[in-house]
Amino acid sequence: MTKRPRIGALGVGWIGRHRLERVIESGAAEVVALADASPAALDAAAPSAPDARLVETLDDLLALDLDGLMIATPSALHAEQSVAALGCGVAVFCQKPLARTAAETRQVVTAARAADRLLAVDLSYRHVTGVPALRDLVRGGALGDVFAADLVFHNAYGPDKAWFYDPVRSGGGCLIDLGVHLVDLALWALDFPAVEVVDRDLRAGGAPLAPGSVEDWVAARLVTDRGASLRLACSWRLHAGQEAVIEASFHGTRGGASLRNVDGSFYDFVVDHHEGTTRRRLASPPDAWGGRAAVAWARRLARDPGFDPEVERAVEVARALDQLYGRA
Repeated sequence: MTKRPRIGALGVGWIGRHRLERVIESGAAEVVALADASPAALDAAAPSAPDARLVETLDDLLALDLDGLMIATPSALHAEQSVAALGCGVAVFCQKPLARTAAETRQVVTAARAADRLLAVDLSYRHVTGVPALRDLVRGGALGDVFAADLVFHNAYGPDKAWFYDPVRSGGGCLIDLGVHLVDLALWALDFPAVEVVDRDLRAGGAPLAPGSVEDWVAARLVTDRGASLRLACSWRLHAGQEAVIEASFHGTRGGASLRNVDGSFYDFVVDHHEGTTRRRLASPPDAWGGRAAVAWARRLARDPGFDPEVERAVEVARALDQLYGRA
């Protein structure tokens, strides 16, 4: 592909509009159409892409000879919409989670491979400045034998849309919403070992999770096939004393490395390399990282719209989540 790809956006609420605006600012793609079930969301997004057509449905978008489609709709729709787009030869950038279960995730990845079309997921924390360097420390041996990781994402708020609280439409609660980032960061940094859940505790409103509910607090421990212990905790509406607590820390026999949010921020992070009582800072704010995954997809699409096998890793993340939910 020698010219800017023609892309559309399906779902232009806050997160979809933000990712779309970052792609527009980058100049990596031409946005030709927007669709959303909410007229108000369409009206809010339209000024960002004044030349784009405003349409109603996915079918309307797919009739426009797109090269790529950005999807930011309720989670239950991701798999079906992605498969439909890929089947029409349209590359896809999808909000996390790509699907609600590993089986659904595999269906989407299989469709992308069959169509030989680019598929990517918005696992945005990989793109925080300093996080690739953290991964290199973990994978490259600078930390020695990495035997443990602590992964935390507490959000003092909860989602403001009703579908998040319906397990059929969401696939789960804070674990699939926030914990997907933690599981992905851990497996990605460790070069995707196999994992097994040793212990898990999912709660809603302080009580053990009941059928038909979604969890708002999770604590779990997983072990890898290389012997590393991974502790995971995430929540919505925790009394955290700040807006968010976000951390991914890796502990090795010769050193450690961590990603941590600053002063409760959802957006500001520091990344450090630890040795004993010393700390070497790898990155600090300001850092406009939020849309980098989308921009990277658009730029890759311009170079090569073909299937990228890296997305196979999404199935491994989904398998770990299935274990944490007791579905596998």
